[in-house]
Order: sequence, then structure tokens, then C-alpha cells
Amino acid sequence: MQEFTHLHVHTVYSLLDGYSPIPRLLDEAAALGMQSIAITDHGNMHGVVEFYKEAKKRNMKPILGCEIYTAYGDYREKDPKDRGQYHLVLLAENETGYQNLMRIVSEGYIHGFYYRPRVDRTILSKYSEGLIATSACLGGEVQTALLSGNYEQAKSVACRYRDLFGPENFYLELQDHGLREQKLVNRLLLQLADETGIPLIASNDVHYVKEEDATVHDALLCIQTGKKLADADRMRFDGTQFYLKSPEQMRALFPDAPEALENTVKIAERCQVDLDFSTLHLPGFTAPDGMDNEKYLRKLVRDGLDARYGKPEAEAVSRAEFELQTIVSMGYVDYFLIVWDFIRYAKSRDIIVGPGRGSAAGSIVSYALGITNIDPLTYDLLFERFLNPERVSMPDIDIDFCYERREEVIRYVVDKYGEDHVAQIVTFGTMAARGAIRDVGRVMDLPYQKVDRIAKMIPTALHITLEQALEQSEELREAASADEETAELLRIARQVEGLPRHTSTHAAGVVISKDPITNYVPLCVNSGATATQFTMNELEELGLLKMDFLGLRTLTVLQDTVRLIEREHGKTIDLDTLELNDPAVLKHFHDADTIGIFQFESRGMRSFLRELKASRFEDLIAANSLFRPGPMQEIPHYVESKHNPAKVTYMHEKLRPILETTYGIIVYQEQVMQIVQEIGGFSLGDADLLRRAMGKKNRAVMAEGRERFVHGGKDPQGRTTVGAVANGVPETVAHQIYDQMAVFADYAFNKSHSAAYALVAMQTAWLKHYYPVEFMAALLSSVIGQSTQIALYLSETKKMNIDLLPPDVNRSEKKFTVENGAIRFGLLAVKSLGAGVIDEMVKEREKGEFASFRSFLERMTEHSSIQKKAVENLIWAGAFDTLHANRAELIGIFEQEMDAIASVSKNNLAGQYSFFDEAPQAEAIPPRKEFDRRTRLQREKEVLGLYLSDHPLKDHEALIEARSTFSTLEFTDDEQQRLQLDRKPVGYIGLVTAKSDLMTKKNEAMTFLTVEDLYGEAEIIVFPKLFRQVRNILAEDTILEIRGRLQITEQDERAKIIAESIRETGRAEDAAGTLYLRLASESDEKTGRVMDMLRAYPGPADVGLYFEKEQKKVKGKNFRINAAAPALLTGLQHLLGEENVVWTERN
Repeated sequence: MQEFTHLHVHTVYSLLDGYSPIPRLLDEAAALGMQSIAITDHGNMHGVVEFYKEAKKRNMKPILGCEIYTAYGDYREKDPKDRGQYHLVLLAENETGYQNLMRIVSEGYIHGFYYRPRVDRTILSKYSEGLIATSACLGGEVQTALLSGNYEQAKSVACRYRDLFGPENFYLELQDHGLREQKLVNRLLLQLADETGIPLIASNDVHYVKEEDATVHDALLCIQTGKKLADADRMRFDGTQFYLKSPEQMRALFPDAPEALENTVKIAERCQVDLDFSTLHLPGFTAPDGMDNEKYLRKLVRDGLDARYGKPEAEAVSRAEFELQTIVSMGYVDYFLIVWDFIRYAKSRDIIVGPGRGSAAGSIVSYALGITNIDPLTYDLLFERFLNPERVSMPDIDIDFCYERREEVIRYVVDKYGEDHVAQIVTFGTMAARGAIRDVGRVMDLPYQKVDRIAKMIPTALHITLEQALEQSEELREAASADEETAELLRIARQVEGLPRHTSTHAAGVVISKDPITNYVPLCVNSGATATQFTMNELEELGLLKMDFLGLRTLTVLQDTVRLIEREHGKTIDLDTLELNDPAVLKHFHDADTIGIFQFESRGMRSFLRELKASRFEDLIAANSLFRPGPMQEIPHYVESKHNPAKVTYMHEKLRPILETTYGIIVYQEQVMQIVQEIGGFSLGDADLLRRAMGKKNRAVMAEGRERFVHGGKDPQGRTTVGAVANGVPETVAHQIYDQMAVFADYAFNKSHSAAYALVAMQTAWLKHYYPVEFMAALLSSVIGQSTQIALYLSETKKMNIDLLPPDVNRSEKKFTVENGAIRFGLLAVKSLGAGVIDEMVKEREKGEFASFRSFLERMTEHSSIQKKAVENLIWAGAFDTLHANRAELIGIFEQEMDAIASVSKNNLAGQYSFFDEAPQAEAIPPRKEFDRRTRLQREKEVLGLYLSDHPLKDHEALIEARSTFSTLEFTDDEQQRLQLDRKPVGYIGLVTAKSDLMTKKNEAMTFLTVEDLYGEAEIIVFPKLFRQVRNILAEDTILEIRGRLQITEQDERAKIIAESIRETGRAEDAAGTLYLRLASESDEKTGRVMDMLRAYPGPADVGLYFEKEQKKVKGKNFRINAAAPALLTGLQHLLGEENVVWTERN
């Protein structure tokens, strides 16, 4: 019989405070002979489901609880004096107690969060039924009173808790970690128990599994608090005794209180909570007119098939019937009706919905209901990949919506099913391999350069672990062997790697429940969003309906483009009826002209497209599937097979109809399923099970599957599988086919998802081809605030010969718009100018255009909430240039003008001017010299995030294109792609915009430069040796050509380059020589213009002038120029003719 049960245990879900990974914790408990154990994490229940399942696997009884926080006063008060809190352990005795525990924990987050999730006695009293409470640790309310010397208060608190929970449901908790305070408190707790009759328990407040884990736990505390291990003044646990002790060790600690240990076993016997993983808790859908839900679904599907196919053929009807039977038998009728309903709502509100996402596009029922928009019959998409009748699992329909209006759809769902029935879903940020090295290196106070060097020894493969890194990286192994400090860093990092670090909210996941959601799952709050404390997969296991409401920027681009086309051309475009094999549109993919095209604009994808030369829609589906880690290795094979059909071979002719569309190569998961079905004789459901086993490398299932695939046998349902041999495939060939499937199943992709997203790509390409101006305007609007992307799309707009008009208070709207075949800059892109002010501006403009700058100020001050900063930024953005071109004059007067107008308005309101009084007359705007080009451009960039009217590097585009091997465009949002750039040698050309010198520890000078290319900024690190060589050219506004290596870490927000060489470009070394010009005469009008041009480009090169009329040669000492400036040479050639402009390089 078990002699002791741990009832106070913290797992890794006491975030950065518990180092007890659940499987390891339970393995140790089992090794110690324990038959039951509790989970009581700090303030949350994140680990409860995992803990429950893992305990059941070990035939151990899980006791579900939480160490909650109780407020000093009213839990809703958030006053600094109430910042502290007490601890209290709650354990669920039964199902009622479990539900009440979830409600208490949820309440602490939703209404009581102040540094910690807190409740008070009013909440505890309301939800006390079915709970057992203990007084917790030294932070408990009873113990706190005892430590402060107030025995009577402690006694009163203990009695109140006893009365609140019931005489058999509150216990005083003894702990002994060798601390003086605990020994004092324990003596008083024994006295309290004797006087009040309140029973005792003993615990060890477990925070880690074994005693030697104390150092790792200490490191976690430092990561949590931002401290270093060597810091004297920091949070730390005294001693190393907070581990999972054996019953014998616990008995030795409390020889005088055996009943305290016995009571833990009695409590464990009382606690019995069974989590339900078999019941669905889907919200009910109410069909109209009292119709049965199944009949209503069937009616909707019939109507949908008629709408999609006209008169549907037998294949479509039978496929729909099979799917409906499966949906009905699995109990998912309401699920499909709920999804259909909110998609119907979105479309009725003109909110664009994506054509499908994930495997749901393989369902003809989804297609008929309008949930998806791609025909599964046309593209061989399989329902069983989405909903397998032979594998009970929740369907997973993820929906893309316009990213600007996604919240409207979520609000509809919340309003329909109830605020307390809907929540978002928690996710956990975990410590990945490199992150663990950096976190632990920081708390060990190791030099940053050393930690960074070690972190970068870890390969950049997706989801790589430190164990795998040590296997793969000889450099990392050698570093660990050669240096004890590095070895210790790796030891601790390997322990914390993969642990949850913090919570966040799933970007799109929403859960909808039948009853109030706290009946099934506790809630927390992340950045203001109410979210479940259980993860997406756990919610599904508990029978809750999870859906992804995703905001897809491209859908907004499509919808905005269609609206612009209707406004500009009076045409209504139906994107659902486009010809998907339009040769003119496919040519964009063939030529890799895909900037702005969904999923196909990255540099890597465009490189693939140049090889692929796509000629049909199916190529786009395949490209979407192949261009990802894993299947990328098949790209050369696929490309070669496409261009050389004679090289396409099939192991057996039966493979031809399945693999013909992909040139004999397995690209899709659906193809694996079809091969298993057609050749092995499996059902598609059984084939999907085998495909999943192959992907997970489940050797037992794969071995059994191989035998059935080759020779036949009984499937899990007892049905006979014919096998490949009986189907006429030789045994040797059958084994070869199976081997090939096993390899490809590991990374073959879901065709349903690829097809749906290829459709979106085709729609964007179609609009770009036939309505380029409208498309690019919508595309630019979609990336307002993302300066790098805007710069990219502005560059593309220029290449497409589309003019871009600057912002204008009389012409611009919120977004980018189309104006006489050009694109007008949108005002939302101007910083400090909110959507509300822009709406007010447009509304005011409807009464008549603003006639002058002062007119704008007068009207907008009277009828809007416009602020001075917004006006200033509009000036710098050039939005008043058509009213008053001199920005310096407007900057000099606008504040004074706004104050005067506001004063007049105020006095008028106050009645201080009579009918006969004259208001102060505005004076003319005082003349001022316009700002220089550099100032205008700098301020323009500050308020727009980019250079608009000009670019400092405009004249050097050709040079940059020729010599740069890296641009800031390559520094993408994708962390994995960024990390792969690390240590890459690059050539980078840009303009120095900032410089920061510093001294190293060795008292040597070095510098950090901010250098800007055509799209964004990079940080250039110049170490002392190179700095001494080039410091004289490192000035702001200098154009530099930098050779070096990229240094990329997970935290970097912009690219960093370690410079190895730097040279100034556009100077003598780029253009050493003489420019000879032939001019008509000294007095010719063109001569004066030439002189102005030469003065505009000063530099080191010589100029030789020859005047024909005077037959005079002049060496222009006053006209030494920068001959590397392409704009200068181009301008002179245009003015004088190419034959009259000759450049001779200096030998």
C-alpha cells in the first residue's frame, strides 16, 4: 500500500519556475513506487490534460489541482498596495470540484489578474463544492500570519478556510526543506491543528524531479527574472531539497507527524476525476422552419451541387452521398452547418473568403456548401485525406478571410453562440536549440561573442535539437570537448531546451462550445485576448470544436482590386470563373514575373520558376508542394522530367494514371493513398492510415502494411485486402513501389491545400496581367507600414511603367487608388495620420476641394480632430505640394497658423466677437528658402517609411544591380529563411545614414554603420583593424561598397554584416578618367544647361570641353565630376547626342 502521495507538485507549466517535465516526473514517481500524484502548478492548469494522460499510461492515479493566488483584499482591485498575494493549494475531489477549479482559475485571469491571476474568498465560497484545500507553502495566508508572529490571526484564517471548504476539506500543510522559517511554522501548525482539529498533510513543494536538477531550476528562475546566476540580489530557492522525494524520505522528515503523511493517501483515495475524451461538445445548430439538421444539410448540398455543376453527373452525386453518410455517421452534421453558416454570413457582408485551406478542399460537400471553391473531382482531391471514416478524428476546416474584416466574422460567431461559449486558443513559446543556448549563456554571464559563436554552430535545420546538433556539427562537439564552460552551457541548455517559456494566443484558432466554455476548459488572458489554457490538440481530444479564422492579406488585395476595377472601368469581375490555363497569365509564371503574386514572389521560388517554365495550372499546384523543406530535393528531377518527357518512367504501368500529372514523381500525399488503393487494394481510409504511419516512421504498422500491400490480407476492420501481386504487379516491383512510397510519404504534401492556394496565385496573376494598375494599387495598400515591401512593390510598379503620384490632400484617399492610369499614394501610409482624420478629410473635401493651405487648416480645424503632427507630416510627405510647393515655407508657418485659427474658433464659440467685429486677418505666408534635397528626402522617408519623390541611390541602381549580391529584401519575416543567411559572404552597396563609434575593451576604436540600400537598412559592424584602414571614408551620405559576412540571430530585426572590406563607390576608383564633351558654342543655350548638370555631380573625374564654333578646347578645372553617376551620363547624352559625349578611362 502506498504510504505517501505528493499533493503539491509543480511541472514545467509553472512557467520558468518548475523543472519537472511531465513524462520524466511520472517515470520517477513510478520508480519510487507511487500509485498516485498531484499536479498543482502556479495559478494555471495548462499541464492538466498532458499530466492526466501520461499518468494513466503508467497506471497511476492523477490528482488534478492548482496552487492558486488569493488577493490581500478584493481580487478585482488593482492597487499597488494589493500587488502581493497568498498561495492556496486546491485539489479536485470529483467532477464538480474539477469544474469549480476551472471556474476559479479562469476568474483569476479574466477579472483578477494583477501581476498574478488572483481570486478572493467570495469566489472560493461560490465555487468551493468538490474541492479540497491545503494551506500551501510559506506564502500561504496561514503561514504568513504565523511568520509575522500573529498566531491568533493565523488561527482565525485557518478556521475561516475550514468553514468555507468544510471540516474534512481543508488541511494545514507541513513542509521541511531545511529552512529555519519552516521549522518555526511547522511547530506552530502542529499546535494549530491540535487546538482547532484541522487535519495536517505533509508535502515537499516539488519544483524539480531529482536533487541534482536544482542547478537547472536555478537557471530557469534567472531566465524568468532576467537575472544572472552570479547576482547576489535575486530570487532563488534556499537549498536543493525541492525535489520528488520517496515516501521513506518524507517519513524521515516528519517522524512526529505520521498522520500528515497518512492524510495525503486518504486525500488521494478521495480524489477521482475522469476526463472525458469520447463525447463531442459541439454547439447546436438550429435549422430553419423546424427542419431536421441532417435533412437541411442534405438540401443545402443538393442545391449546391446544382449550382456548381448545373445537372450534376453520377460521380458527383455518389461522391456527395458517400461523404454525407460519413459526416452523419461520425456526428459532424452540425459542424458542417456551423461552418457553412458563418461563411454564408461573411459572403453576405461582402467579406471575401478563400477558396479553401488544408485538406477540406478535398470534400465535395464542402465545395457544394461554398466552404471551399475548388472542384475536388477535377483535381483528384480525396475526401479521406480530410475526414477518414476509418480514423475517428475531428474534421479540421481552416478558413481564410479578408485580413481587415476577419474580426467581423469572429464577432458574428461570438454573438450567435454566446460570449461565454467562444474563446481563442493558447499556444506556448518554447526554448528552441539556439534560444536555449542564448538564454543559458546570458544567465551564466558568458561573453556575448562566445555564446553567439556557439549558437551559430547549431545547424539551421527546422526544429533541430541540441542532441541532433551535437551529432551533426563536429565544430560544436569539439567546442564542448575543449572548454568546460561550453560543456556546462550545453549541459544546462539541453535540460531547458523545449520547455515552455511563455504563453501566447494562437493567431487564428477559435473554440466554440455547447455550454459555457469553463465547463470544459479553464481560461487565461493573453494580451487582452481570452484564451483557453489547453492547447488546440487537447481541445480536440476533449471533444470541443476548434476552427481557424485566418486573415489572409492576399484576399484583401483581390477584393480591393475588383472594387477598383468596378470603379474605374464599370466592370464586375468574378474571380471564381477565371480560365485557370490562360496562356497569357501562365506566362508570368513561365517567365518568373511573379512579384506580388501569392506564394510565388520569393527569390527562391522565382529561381525555381525560371527552371520550371510552368505551362499549365497543374504545374503551379506541384510547385506549391515542392517548394518547401524536404520535397525541394526533388525539384531538379521534376524539372528534368517536365522538359524531357522521354525520361519519365513508371515502375509499373498501373502507376501512370496516378503519377502522369507530376511526370512520374510522387509529389502529393493523395498520390500515395491512390497507389495504395489502386495497386494494393486498400480502401482509401485504410490507405490514409498507412500513409500517416509512413510519415511518422511507425515501423510496426509499416511492416504490416508492406505485407498487405504486396500479398494482401485482412485490414483492421477484418476486410480482405487483395494485394499488389494479385493485382498483376510482380512481387519485386511491388516492394520497390512500397519503398518509394515510404520515402516520399515523409515529405509529400497535401494536394488539396496546394490546389486551393495555387488558385489564389492564379487569381492574383490574372489581375496583375489584365488590370495591372488596379492590382498594384491594391497590393501597395496591403503593405502600408511595411517599408521594405512597399519599396519592393514601388520598384515593380516602376518596371511596369506605371506612374506613382504623390500623396495629395485633394486627391488621395486612405488606400492607394487609381487616377488616370496612374497610382495615387494613400494617406494611411503617412505616419501620425489616423483613419478617422482621413475620413474627415475626405468628407470635408466632398464640399469642395481645399483651395489653399490655409483653407485646409481652417476647414479641417473646424470639422476634424487633426493634430499639428499630422499636418507637419503631410507637409513633409508632399501632400500640399500642389497647393504650395515650398515645404520650408509651410513648415515655418503651420503651427502659428493652426494656433491662430484655433483661437478665432474658440473666441467665436465664446461670443467674444460681435457681429460688427472683424476677425484677425491672415497674413501672407512669409518667403523662405526651400530645404535642400537631402533634407526633403530624409524627412520624406521619416513620415512615409520610404523615399518617394526621389532616392539617394537612384543614380546608382545599375551599379548596385551589377555588384551587390545581397539586398535587404532577402531579410524576410520567415525566421528559418533568415537564419539560413547567417555567415553567408555578401557584397552590399548602400548609403551611410548613421554612424556610431565606440571603444572596445582593449581600448581600440570600432564603429557600427547603418547603411541603406534601395529597400531597407542593414547594420554594418566594422572591427578595429578594418576601421583603422577606412575610417576616413566612413561618413554619412557616403555610398559604400561593403564585402563581408552576414551575422543573423533569432532576435535580429534587420540584417547585420561583419565588414571585411569597404570602399567608397562612385568616386575615382569607379570613374578615373576624363569626360569629353562637344558643344556648339560657348554662348549656346545648351552650354549653360550642361554647366548646371556638371555642377550637380561634383567628383574627381576631369572634364574636357570642345566648342565647335570657336574651335576651342578647355580643360574644365571647375567641372571635376562624378562620372560614375549614370544620371549624369544619360542626361548629357540625351541633351547633346551620344556621339558628342565620350568617356576615356585613365590608364
